Amino acid sequence: MDAFRTPFLDFFRRGEVARDIRLVAAQGALAPRAHEQLALLVLLVGDADAEVAMTAEHTLQSIPAPALAAFLARSDVPTELRAFFAERGVLPSTTAVAADVTLPLVDAAPEPPPEPEGVEADGDTDRLTSTLSRIAAMSPIQRISLALKGTREERAVLIRDSNKLVSMAVLSSPKIGESEVESISKMANVSEEVLRVIGGSRAWMKNYSIAVSLAKNPKTPVALSMNLLSRLNDRDLKALCADRNVPDVLRVTARKKIVVPH
Repeated sequence: MDAFRTPFLDFFRRGEVARDIRLVAAQGALAPRAHEQLALLVLLVGDADAEVAMTAEHTLQSIPAPALAAFLARSDVPTELRAFFAERGVLPSTTAVAADVTLPLVDAAPEPPPEPEGVEADGDTDRLTSTLSRIAAMSPIQRISLALKGTREERAVLIRDSNKLVSMAVLSSPKIGESEVESISKMANVSEEVLRVIGGSRAWMKNYSIAVSLAKNPKTPVALSMNLLSRLNDRDLKALCADRNVPDVLRVTARKKIVVPH
């Protein structure tokens, strides 16, 4: 189902996801947005592992037909996805009310564990320590699920996870907003892949603040930073020229782009 692509899905397409995680995803327990979930389930129906494929098939069949038909009637559903379900006798229909597409059509994932009582009263430092401890004790599957359904504070920890599938799940979370993406684009302790994915998003790159944050982040791949220079105003270009943390080539190129008054 190549018509719908996300960094999270691409890990599955490239065969870089362990069997246990594929099996959980096939159960509907790794629940991103409806578009992403359906594309993932359709992909897993063709998985080489028979149990994964059968589980994904069962999950697809568990989705109520009216809800699925209403979803397929959306204008942003890829043609290939409609064709896949048309072969199974499920056609788009506007007679039913479509579900919220920021939610999955089926969700077998348990709710994330709540914070221990009393942590909030102990202050921000203790709350962060508690969050770090809880996440450190989680399995990869639990962290992926939390990345999709957790809080902003939890995502701020998980975006730095060494497991790339976890950080990609953060960027796929239906709860993530532009202000949060801007904060992430300023982080120098996230992977280059995270910054590259943000820079590759047309929707996020419409936000000037995100573009500036990426350009100023020394961890951003140089090729991406260089491409962003043409979008920056003189004030931000001048700030880059004086920033010793960014690569020399970026500072030199930024200096050349500053408009000199005549």
